[in-house]
Amino acid sequence: MGRLSCRYNPIHTPSSLLVFSGVCDSRVTTRSLAYSGYLRRAAAMAMTMLNASPLHQLLRSLCLVLVATATVAAARHHSSPTPSTGQSMYLAPNCRAHTASLTDFGGVGDGTTSNTAAFRSAVDHLSQYSGDGGGMLYVPAGKWLTGPFNLTSHFTLFLHSDAVILGTQNVSEWPIIDPLPSYGRGRDKIGGRFASLIGGSNLTDVVITGNNGTIDGQGASWWSKFHKNQLKYTRGYLIEVMHSDSIFISNVTLVNSPAWNIHPVYSSNIVVSFVTILAPTRSPNTDGINPDSCSHVRIEDCYIVSGDDCVAIKSGWDEYGIAYAMPSQHIVVRRLTCVSPTSAVIALGSEMSGGIQDVRAEDIVAVDSESAVRIKTAVGRGAFVKDIFVRRMHLDTMKWVFWMTGNYKSHPDDKYDPNAIPVVENISYQDVVATGVYKEAARLEGIQGAPFKGICIANVTAELSKSRKQPWTCTDVEGVSSADVTPAPCEPLKGTIPDGGCPFPTDTLPIDQVTVQQCNYDVPGGAAN
Repeated sequence: MGRLSCRYNPIHTPSSLLVFSGVCDSRVTTRSLAYSGYLRRAAAMAMTMLNASPLHQLLRSLCLVLVATATVAAARHHSSPTPSTGQSMYLAPNCRAHTASLTDFGGVGDGTTSNTAAFRSAVDHLSQYSGDGGGMLYVPAGKWLTGPFNLTSHFTLFLHSDAVILGTQNVSEWPIIDPLPSYGRGRDKIGGRFASLIGGSNLTDVVITGNNGTIDGQGASWWSKFHKNQLKYTRGYLIEVMHSDSIFISNVTLVNSPAWNIHPVYSSNIVVSFVTILAPTRSPNTDGINPDSCSHVRIEDCYIVSGDDCVAIKSGWDEYGIAYAMPSQHIVVRRLTCVSPTSAVIALGSEMSGGIQDVRAEDIVAVDSESAVRIKTAVGRGAFVKDIFVRRMHLDTMKWVFWMTGNYKSHPDDKYDPNAIPVVENISYQDVVATGVYKEAARLEGIQGAPFKGICIANVTAELSKSRKQPWTCTDVEGVSSADVTPAPCEPLKGTIPDGGCPFPTDTLPIDQVTVQQCNYDVPGGAAN
């Protein structure tokens, strides 16, 4: 294995995390970091290097490129198949009995030929095996231009390490579909929305994986049209599954989505692991992973650079979400690395009108992000955000550490119910270290007459880049804090914390019992990886 030359100074973290600060000139092997599963976090934390001078900026950029390169190499090494004659392997909850290549259906990987028909034909062909061991579509090395296509049940979409699925920029190839019933309209525009690049509805047992192949939405043209108000419909996402169960997404790289990247909605039993998501940090609404009215979700070991929230948990918009009444609940987020200068590492809302409850986030690393955890809601949303548990976060260069707002000004129309007041309660934050906080430790703003209650903050250190007379902003909130919160919290949070600190659940959720097995398959054409 190659060696990466960066001098690093370990920052005190949980033993499972490796954090860098300093300038490039020391050695870390990609093998040791890859197998510990934390290279992505090291790559993100490389961005904390000094940037006071052009030289430091150059060194920081160089080191980040080197670490990122090592990340990709190590990830591929970690997931590479065991060589054997005409066979390869991957890890997934379920294996498939039948395999076909996209080239079997006329696919051409030259980056210019449309493969929309080939993808649709391949999925349709493999759907016949849903009751006979399932089917896998193998996407070989190449650039496979395509419009949106849907998946089928008991199905695996597998990308070769050098495979790139390219979303076509021909808008006419993107069908217009109905808005989500829990939203009542498109998120960008009133009316329908463009289909997502990879989609499906009423599915069971779907796997999207590979050897870190790429799904590229080619979003630049979409972002430009969005900014110029040239789109008649809401932009599509890279991956959206609806009304589905048992979805597993791993070992793929998603880049340049037109809008949100991964959007499971009205679904359950979802695992997203070892996924890299990349978008320019000023690209509009390129959220990373957005579970929406979903139950039993596990997001882990993901690396996200985004123009919006890295993870945003949602459940419908105002009166439409209230009527649909499907909460997002029993969600685990762990070992996430996030870079999002204009948005949150983890957001709850603002579309939360079906309710959000039992969210557990731990071992999070973030660099250059607006806030670590943000709760967004408003009068008219109704429902609740409750039982939110966060611990062990390591943050650098943040505007706020914690942000709550009960006055988020975004409604689908003027028909929302002004008496639909959301309930926000039982929110726990503990074991958090944040450096380079340049605005405030927290901005916590509830709703007058309906304060956010049951806030618990323990063992939190926010190092402000400049001293401030009021490092906390608190209105219409109630809670407790421990003596080891720095700077000292605002008066509404100075209640005495119970013995043992803030709560964090000790039970195991069913989604954490989902395991993977080694799946062997014949490589179409005999080309592994």
